[in-house]
Amino acid sequence: MNNKLIAKAVQDYISTNLNADVNQIALAKSSFEDVTSAELATQITAKKKSEKKLPTWFSTESIYYPPVLSIEQTSSEITANYKSKLAKGDTLIDITGGFGVDAYYFAKKVKEVTHCEINAELSAITQHNAKALQAHNINFIDEDGIAYIQNTNTTFDTIYIDPARRAEKGKVFMLKDCTPDVVSNLDVLLEKSSRIIIKTAPLLDISAGLNELSQVSEIHIVSVKNECKELLWVIDKGFNREPKIVALTLNNGIEKDFSFCWPSANAPVQFAESLHTDHYLYEPDAALLKSGAFNLIGSTFGLSKLHPQTQLYSSVSINKEFSGRIFKIEGILTTGELKKQGNLKGNVIVRNYPAKPEDLVKKYKIKADQEQFLIFTKVANGENVILKASIIQYY
Repeated sequence: MNNKLIAKAVQDYISTNLNADVNQIALAKSSFEDVTSAELATQITAKKKSEKKLPTWFSTESIYYPPVLSIEQTSSEITANYKSKLAKGDTLIDITGGFGVDAYYFAKKVKEVTHCEINAELSAITQHNAKALQAHNINFIDEDGIAYIQNTNTTFDTIYIDPARRAEKGKVFMLKDCTPDVVSNLDVLLEKSSRIIIKTAPLLDISAGLNELSQVSEIHIVSVKNECKELLWVIDKGFNREPKIVALTLNNGIEKDFSFCWPSANAPVQFAESLHTDHYLYEPDAALLKSGAFNLIGSTFGLSKLHPQTQLYSSVSINKEFSGRIFKIEGILTTGELKKQGNLKGNVIVRNYPAKPEDLVKKYKIKADQEQFLIFTKVANGENVILKASIIQYY
C-alpha cells in the first residue's frame, strides 16, 4: 500500500473529486509526487461506492481503499451488524477477512477478533483502517485462513467464513465449489471451535447446503429492502436436531423475522375462494420467498393463498408484522374489462401470469404510477385476473 495516499492534501483531493470523471483523472497527470493518477482514480471510485454501503468508512478520515472489487464483494454495514449478533463467546477468527467489515462489527461484540487474509496488501490496508476506526481488538494475520487453522494450537469460540465461488457458471453452485472448501475442512474447523458461521450467496439452495453440511443449527436468510443479500449458516458442534430457519428483513432500521423449524415449511394452507374489493393483498419479502415456506407464510399470518403457484395472499385485515408489501384491492378485472378502460395508470406486477410486465405496459398503454398498482396474477380456480391496488405497506 502507498502511504502517500493518506496525506491530508491527497485525502482532500479525493473527497473534493468524488463526483468527478475518474477516467479523466486516471488519464491526466497526477498532482502529487509519488501518487499515480491510477491510484487516485481507484481511491475515488472505491470511496464513492462506499458512501451508502459503508457509511462509517466513508465518513472516517484517512481510510485507505482497496481495488473496487473488494468493496463490491464485502458485506454491507447493515448485514455485518446483524451477523455480529450470531457470534458466540469472547474470541472469533475470520479466516477470509477481506476488507474487514465483518471483523469490525464482530469486534464490537466479542473481546478479541483475529483477521486472516491471504492477500498481504489487503491485510495491511485493513489493519491501517482498523486503527483509523479505533478498532483496537483485532489481530491481523496475512496468511491463508485454513492453513492457519490447521497449524495453530489456538482454539476460538467462533469461526467465521465467507467462501468465494471458484466458478461463476450458471445460477446453481455448491459449497464444495467454493474457496476455501468448507465441506472438506469441516472436521478440522470443528476441532478449533464450537461454532462456525458461514456466509454464502443467496443463490445457494438451502436443501443442497443442508446435504453438504452437518450440525447446522440455524440458517439466516438476510434481505435488505426486498433484495436477498446473503445466507448465514450457523453450525454448532454436536447439534443433531432439525435446523431453525430465520427469514430476516432489514429496512430503514426496522427488523422483521419469520422463524420456523425446517420440516414445518410445508404446512397446510387455505386458498382464497374469492377476492373482493377492500380486501388486502400480501406480497412476501424476498427472504420469505427464499425460505420456501410458502404455505407456512399463509397459515402463520392467517392469510389465504391465491393459487398453489402464486406466492400472493389475501386477507380482510392488515397485519403490519408481515414481512413484505401490503396492498388494498380496489378493483378486480378480467382482461376483457381491462381493454375497455382508458387512461390506465399503475406500477405493473406480474405473478404467475403468462406475459411480461413490459409487454403488458405496451399492450394496454399503462402509464407509470408509484402509488397505484396493476397486479396481473392467477387465482385458485385457474383464472387470470388483474387487481387494481394501492400500496399500504412497503417492506
